[in-house]
Amino acid sequence: MRFDVVTIFPAMVQQALSAGIVGRAIERKTLDVVVHDLRDFTTDRHRVVDDVPYGGGPGMVLKPEPLFRALDAIEAEDAARPTVLLTSPQGTMLTQAVVERLSRHPRLVLLCGRYEGVDERVRSRVDEEISIGDYVLSGGELPALVIIDAVARLVPGVVGDEQSVAEDSFGRGLLDFPHYTRPAEVTGSSGDVLRVPDVLLSGNHAEIRRWRKREALSRTLARRPDLLERAVLDDEEVKLLREVTAQEKHR
Repeated sequence: MRFDVVTIFPAMVQQALSAGIVGRAIERKTLDVVVHDLRDFTTDRHRVVDDVPYGGGPGMVLKPEPLFRALDAIEAEDAARPTVLLTSPQGTMLTQAVVERLSRHPRLVLLCGRYEGVDERVRSRVDEEISIGDYVLSGGELPALVIIDAVARLVPGVVGDEQSVAEDSFGRGLLDFPHYTRPAEVTGSSGDVLRVPDVLLSGNHAEIRRWRKREALSRTLARRPDLLERAVLDDEEVKLLREVTAQEKHR
């Protein structure tokens, strides 16, 4: 899978992509990520990419021509047109379902907005706008990195343990169950002993599986009950959810 990122701060994106799972996938060529400096697509000697907004007002707006030239150059590299995304607070909220849909595209182009945004005419070349949340950031580089990281995890060969990907939070609409590792006991800040739940030390895989399902349901009910409306539950989970819900009502 290939990602093309168009930004005025290429180093910001390149450095973040050089480490971790995504960085190793790029080294192995499982992923292909090309970062384009928007200033390379200007025609003036000062490499200007922004200008004041028509009608007045604060801030600057990214000009359409450099972005159009960048898209022309990117699209000319392949006969198949890539899917163009614009990071924008006005866009579709990024969810795991959206990530899964995006992962089915062989090539994604991410346009990173800056300042007050991009010239409205740029949207004529955009397939979809994506938002990572209802808050304000300085630019689209961080959202672009979030999109790449989330989508890349679903590309075969990027994550070594594919079962880990399948069991991630939101994979089926539930938060993840609690995780523990060695040692079995640690001393907390107040001197109390914090223990791993006995079931995880029992070796009883059926009970462990059931405990994990119950904990995932309980955590989702407590922290993100809205997710349960869309969650895909098996028969055992439906029964466990009834038990957890009844238990919470009697507390």
